[in-house]
Amino acid sequence: MAAYAATHFEGGRSSGRRIEELNARLFAEQQRLRRGATLEVFFPKRIDNTRLVKAPDTVRIREMRIYTAALTVLLTLVMIYGLQHFSSIEMGYSVETAKQQVETLREQNRQLRLAEAQLSQPRRIDAMARQMGLVELQPNQVVRVTDHPIPLESGAPTLAQVSTGATGAGGVGALRQPRL
Repeated sequence: MAAYAATHFEGGRSSGRRIEELNARLFAEQQRLRRGATLEVFFPKRIDNTRLVKAPDTVRIREMRIYTAALTVLLTLVMIYGLQHFSSIEMGYSVETAKQQVETLREQNRQLRLAEAQLSQPRRIDAMARQMGLVELQPNQVVRVTDHPIPLESGAPTLAQVSTGATGAGGVGALRQPRL
């Protein structure tokens, strides 16, 4: 032990040099103890490790599960953020498209109102009617159906009429056939 302590605390020599000196001393000691020539013979030893089972490292397994869960939560949050971000961009594009459509429809509506105003001018309609050979309406040319009842033929179908004077049990005017 004293020899080891002396070699361990020697200053100035590197550890590699000390190891070489120690190996050289051990080799000389081994050769001194040998009595004659010795042959080095190696015998292979076959080791069958198929029956060995690795013991589960529960601490490592728990650490890996925690790491996997944390990584899964992180990636889920990143995916949700990305989904919201891209959805908002897509929504912005759809809003801009809808605004353009509204402006286009407003312009079409303005054009149609202008065209309607131009086409419905009484002077223009009167000039086109005169061009077609139409004349103004005379007061006696209009005949109203309620003024002159139309005589019904005996075989023609008739519509039911409601009489205003007679009411039935339900309080509703009675239906009657028109007289011929």
